[in-house]
Parts: sequence; structure tokens; C-alpha cells
Amino acid sequence: MIQYGSDMITELKFVSFEPTIEQRDHQWVDIELRPTLWPSTPVPSAISDFTILVICTTGGQIAQMIPYDEGCDCEFQFTMTEKEQIEAYILSEEIQSRIHNLTSPE
Repeated sequence: MIQYGSDMITELKFVSFEPTIEQRDHQWVDIELRPTLWPSTPVPSAISDFTILVICTTGGQIAQMIPYDEGCDCEFQFTMTEKEQIEAYILSEEIQSRIHNLTSPE
């Protein structure tokens, strides 16, 4: 993670994610991820309750990935490697299937 205004980078490595998926409207799906991190890559101490908001289209395309602290966006951004890990999870067959099942008409 990169804190705005700082040149220090903390590279998080994710073990797993616990997703909560909700359709916002006819265009967007919000996915809140509660990550589990490798013990050797802890979240920066300035963050107390770390989650990730991923905004996708109803077709499963990622529009935005936002680090959250206590349910609000915070002063950090993801590194390219962190984005790649999150993207791989969101584009996995399991999550894409859950998005499709949520957004497809019965």
C-alpha cells in the first residue's frame, strides 16, 4: 500500500478474501472484501479496520478498487501487485459466477 504523500511502500500479500456482494443498481455491483493477509505483510498501522471496496459492472468488469478503513475510503492506494491479486480474485470463476447469479433476471 502507498500512503498519499509518502514514499514508503508496504506490499500486502493476501491469503484469502471474505466477500460481500450487492447489486447497487442496473449498472453496478459493489463487492466488499475482508482480506486475510500473510503475517509477514501486515496492514499499515494507520489503518484500524481494513476492507476493500471493488466496484464492478453487472457483467463482472472491474471499474475501481478502493482501500477502506472503518468503512470509508482512506489515505492509501494499492500497489500494482496488490491490484493484480485483487483482480485475480474478482475475475475468478467463483466470484464471476456469483455476480452473474446476482444480476441475471430469474
